[in-house]
Amino acid sequence: MNPDPANTLRLACEALDIEAEAVAGLKTRLNDGFARAVGMMLTVRGRVVVMGMGKSGHIGRKIAATLASTGTPAMFVHPAEASHGDLGMIKSVDLVLAISNSGESDELTAILPVLKRQGVPLIAITGGNSSTLARHADVTIDSGVDREACPLNLAPTASTTAQLALGDALAVVLLDARGFKAEDFARSHPGGTLGRRLLTHVSDVMRRGEQLPRVLPSAPFTTLMREMSAKGLGAAAVVDADDRVLGIFTDGDLRRLVEKGTDLRQRTAGEVMHPKPLTLRDDALAAEAASLMELHRITSVLVVDAEDRLCGAVNSNDLMRAKVI
Repeated sequence: MNPDPANTLRLACEALDIEAEAVAGLKTRLNDGFARAVGMMLTVRGRVVVMGMGKSGHIGRKIAATLASTGTPAMFVHPAEASHGDLGMIKSVDLVLAISNSGESDELTAILPVLKRQGVPLIAITGGNSSTLARHADVTIDSGVDREACPLNLAPTASTTAQLALGDALAVVLLDARGFKAEDFARSHPGGTLGRRLLTHVSDVMRRGEQLPRVLPSAPFTTLMREMSAKGLGAAAVVDADDRVLGIFTDGDLRRLVEKGTDLRQRTAGEVMHPKPLTLRDDALAAEAASLMELHRITSVLVVDAEDRLCGAVNSNDLMRAKVI
């Protein structure tokens, strides 16, 4: 089969238009019920249990995951499995968020009376405002759409997009109401890029102890070079007797002095160092070190403790290994 390119693009654009219209139309139907649903989800003592069959179930899993990662404890329970034992996972302290376009999914409606007897609050996202699900629900959020994006008006397309958008809207409002911050998001995503950027501190990645190149200002230039070569940082700190940073000497400094024809044989570290270098506190985020290096076009930075004593150093390679950059 060789579909006509023009017809392919026409159908694709039509599908996107239908789904965009479906989402935009939700705004006109948002009412106090949505606000009540948010209040119920904020005050629930247990978890938000999301349920849905078929395509609505797939959307439900995503909504549960989004809620859980943005500060609202949530999980997904399959309605069919609930009828065969998984209903025991739902307690009276929980809240059920049930999703069904028609509101008449057999597997879902079969367990609604049981949920009511247990006293479990029920929020429905449905396009069937007079459906069995809507009648059992404490609050109904209207997810109805005029038509599906499917040319046959059969496959769940615009309706599932509307469900997903409403789930995201709930998560965003709840996130804001809880005062959820980027740091909170990072704590639930420690393996992601944001998690590494917001949770990794300079002290987690810096070189320390014997790995740290340092010399006194009186050290001969040859000693300075041996220290730099041995530690492989591409730089060495120049410190006083109390380990407070006086300066830094880098590979770039060496190259510039050589280009000038400077006689380095009789020089000391204090004479060739770059004084008052940029430093970071050891409790700073590693992302701050990356930003500092990028801003000043440097490849390493010295790290000091709360008493401004040298305690480490970090370079761009260290940050790359930690996947901060």
